[in-house]
Amino acid sequence: MTDPSLIRNFSIIAHVDHGKSTLADRLLEITGTVEKRAMKQQLLDNMELERERGITIKARAVSMNYRAPDGDTYLINLIDTPGHVDFNYEVLKSLQACEGALLLVDASQGVEAQTVVNAHLAEQAELEVVPVLNKMDLPHARPDHVAQQVEDAICIPAEDAIAVSAKTGLQCEQVLDAIVKQIPPPTGDPEGKLQALMFDAVYNDYRGVVIYVRVMSGVIKKGDEIVMLGTETEQEVLEVGKLTPEMEAFPKLSAGEVGYVVANIKTLADVIVGDTVTHKAADLRCEALPGFREPKPMVYCGFYPTVPSDFDNLRKSLEKMRINDSSFTYEPETSDALGFGFRCGFLGLLHMEVIQQRLEREEDMDIVQTAPSVRYRVQLTDGEVKEIHSPSDLPDGTFIDDYLEPITRVNVVVPSEFVGAVMKICTERRGVYVSTDYYGKERVMLGFRIPFAEIIFDFHDQLKSLTRGFGTMDYEVEGFEASNLVKVRILVSGEEVDALSFLTHKDQAEQRGRKILKQLRKEIPRHQFEVALQAAIGGKFIARENISAMRKDVTAKCYGGDISRKRKLLEKQKKGKKRMRMVGSVEIPQKAFLSVLRSSDDSK
Repeated sequence: MTDPSLIRNFSIIAHVDHGKSTLADRLLEITGTVEKRAMKQQLLDNMELERERGITIKARAVSMNYRAPDGDTYLINLIDTPGHVDFNYEVLKSLQACEGALLLVDASQGVEAQTVVNAHLAEQAELEVVPVLNKMDLPHARPDHVAQQVEDAICIPAEDAIAVSAKTGLQCEQVLDAIVKQIPPPTGDPEGKLQALMFDAVYNDYRGVVIYVRVMSGVIKKGDEIVMLGTETEQEVLEVGKLTPEMEAFPKLSAGEVGYVVANIKTLADVIVGDTVTHKAADLRCEALPGFREPKPMVYCGFYPTVPSDFDNLRKSLEKMRINDSSFTYEPETSDALGFGFRCGFLGLLHMEVIQQRLEREEDMDIVQTAPSVRYRVQLTDGEVKEIHSPSDLPDGTFIDDYLEPITRVNVVVPSEFVGAVMKICTERRGVYVSTDYYGKERVMLGFRIPFAEIIFDFHDQLKSLTRGFGTMDYEVEGFEASNLVKVRILVSGEEVDALSFLTHKDQAEQRGRKILKQLRKEIPRHQFEVALQAAIGGKFIARENISAMRKDVTAKCYGGDISRKRKLLEKQKKGKKRMRMVGSVEIPQKAFLSVLRSSDDSK
């Protein structure tokens, strides 16, 4: 058993692409945890998508032994966190498993939106924060300027911030010395009752679910009967060990240590990140750790196979994804337009993109993805509150008392010359101004409260283009608020098309309805009779487009003569077209549905 005073548990927190995985590589190299020949870039990012996009999607843990200048050998546990806002809860739980955090800031880019949010999460978890400035090998690095930004933005002294280059290894050993000196050792009684925080879990084809734990107090060893307090599932421990970074079995894990537990758990749905692991026996049980909650999907979209016969293959692929990612949900649904498919729930937009790309790459699935929508709530007249994932779930309008939509707190960090442009796009999207914070003279953080539905489409793209790529954003869902929402129905030739109905704010209903009709008008082929496309709220029509009929030139045979002769022929044709419209049906090609459902900017 390692002496707790020689253990250090820390995490690296940073904005996306500030060099977190590269710094982890250097630390593994310096401590000799990984042999030089086995070393590769972004060693802890083992998913192909993570390596390609340079983002961390799944949390990882690794144990390193470091011989410090004072002569002692320390056990240093790095708990790697995802960088994106969608995985905010996982970041919080990973931080809860640590005593300190390295706040990594790109010395050329400066403080970004997620830098601030992650630093506040670390403060919330009462961690010791050690500022580190990365990318010092770049010619345009500005360490003094960025250190001042860190002080202004996060209110932590940064004059002693360690300036490193994770790419070249410059001063990376100083980071390990700072971890040993500044981050406190873990507290916790090895003789006490077992209390362990589960901060992540992975699915292994041969061993079932492997859970990653930080032991807060007590000891966990092979043969122990354990229980997860959140889900009340009981298991027997088959193996415990440490990640170095591969799984290496150890006889036991004691207070302060980080490692893995194999306990014959069949699916990831049986475990939830943030749960507390303790002994099954009532007299050995401890109380649950605070802050546990089940992940709730915030963004929904439909996945449909391009070829209907692939439906079963898609189901199997989604089951596989669900085994590997418990925060992803799916349920079967049918659409008049696209046939059989699944309504899937995700933590956020990046989460959705990752699942979609993994389905296409790993499972070789060819899928149609509908435009994303958010989770609404409706207050019924009898006082019940119902969750709505798609417009087809809405009850009859006479039973609805109020519509509630999710509101997000959006923080945007931009250079000060772009403040006006950012305020304009935020207010255009029904945003309510909250705050302005200046970080030095050049950078500003603007706070707005914006409905979630307004930022899930192209808000990020617009922000990037307006700020020439310098703007960064971060959002957090604050809750649900009453809003003037309406259900817009789309009718083709008087027949309602369910697949194209949508929920939107009343002020934008006409604009959105008109845009969809114009798109349909381009895609639906002309018929022998006139086709009316209409958008309606309840019984009131708010927009209309007509697809004119294909007509034969019946007056071509008339050379000269009286106008009444031509008029008589045109009237006769008009009567025929009217009769045809009464009996004819409009075939809407799948291409027309896809152009509307796929289009992510059809909401604006």
